[in-house]
Amino acid sequence: MLVATRYNYLSFVTKIRIMNSPLSVFFLTFLLAISTSYSCKTAPPRARSFERKSISNDLQLRNDIVNFAEKQLGTKYKYAGRSPKGFDCSGFTYFVMKKFDIHLSPSSRAQAKQGKKKLLKFVEAGDLIFFQKRKRVFHVALVVDNTSDGIKVIHSTNRGVVIDNISKSKYWEPKIGFARDIVSEH
Repeated sequence: MLVATRYNYLSFVTKIRIMNSPLSVFFLTFLLAISTSYSCKTAPPRARSFERKSISNDLQLRNDIVNFAEKQLGTKYKYAGRSPKGFDCSGFTYFVMKKFDIHLSPSSRAQAKQGKKKLLKFVEAGDLIFFQKRKRVFHVALVVDNTSDGIKVIHSTNRGVVIDNISKSKYWEPKIGFARDIVSEH
């Protein structure tokens, strides 16, 4: 409608015989200014591009976290380990997140209270998944991917740092407790 209104003003002006008088020039300038100002009243593009940039930054951070975590594949398991010399599960997530200035406790039970809860069907790369026995957290893993094929995580187990599809694992799937997003809060 704004375009049609602008067109109507311009059509009206062209039908009027324009003279070389200052009044007709003023009138034409006034009509063009009004029609231009109405057609420009839309949402500022900066707001939309900022939102896309924030989403893009979040996705990039999540990808960077997973890529860094994957560099630790094969590192041996070490009880209470928090370095590439050896990791336990929470020491691994602590080490990875520390690289990105995301502060986590080195304990899986304490990590289970950090960030915000997230439904399992919505987990993304970089989220944490906690595993429970008798409603008590005993293990944590970092989400690599969540597709129709299942949730893949990277974690430190007695096999060292490995990637598992927990949705298809007879051992891990029944022990999945809940997920937490600690990346978005960063």
